[in-house]
Amino acid sequence: MSGMTEVSSLTGRLLVATPALSDPNFDRAVVLLLDHDEEGSLGVVLNRPTPVGVGDILEGWGELAGAPGVVFQGGPVSLDSALGVAVIPGDEGAAARSRRRPGRDDPIGFRRVHGAIGLVDLEAPPELLAAALGSLRIFAGYAGWGPGQLEDELVEGAWYVVESEPGDVSSPDPERLWRSVLRRQRSELAMVATYPDDPSLN
Repeated sequence: MSGMTEVSSLTGRLLVATPALSDPNFDRAVVLLLDHDEEGSLGVVLNRPTPVGVGDILEGWGELAGAPGVVFQGGPVSLDSALGVAVIPGDEGAAARSRRRPGRDDPIGFRRVHGAIGLVDLEAPPELLAAALGSLRIFAGYAGWGPGQLEDELVEGAWYVVESEPGDVSSPDPERLWRSVLRRQRSELAMVATYPDDPSLN
């Protein structure tokens, strides 16, 4: 690895809450990092479905959101704002090569963040994106960290950092996501997936 450049940004990775993380907002959370640089970090919790249907708050987007077609609580910040995260397969190589220029073939209203994953402009007409969307999930709120804050939490052992897969965003069984993400790791992390919900009961 060429020093810091390789590890400097965790954008597109998953943060998986470790059993040591005590903040109830993030108990067993799986967070997809949408932005991570020296100014801070922003992500959405992938495994907190709410009872609210997408169609109830965003007209036209309900039928495009994958099952379960509900709004997810993306984190404790700005709960009254909605973020759309979509998977749009495409020429990811070209987008990666021209970091500053998003993929030219990407639909209007879509901003590629990492690989096939990107953010959807929910102000755009849904029909502009409908044909291209591999999957869409709507999040109310997000998780945010100030400069250096996430790094401190990583040092404290609050999070495992693992690779994301496009299917994580649209997992039809979000309650199982924490275990399934850990289970697919080729390391001792797979053992953590069997960690009891309350260690004191063991």
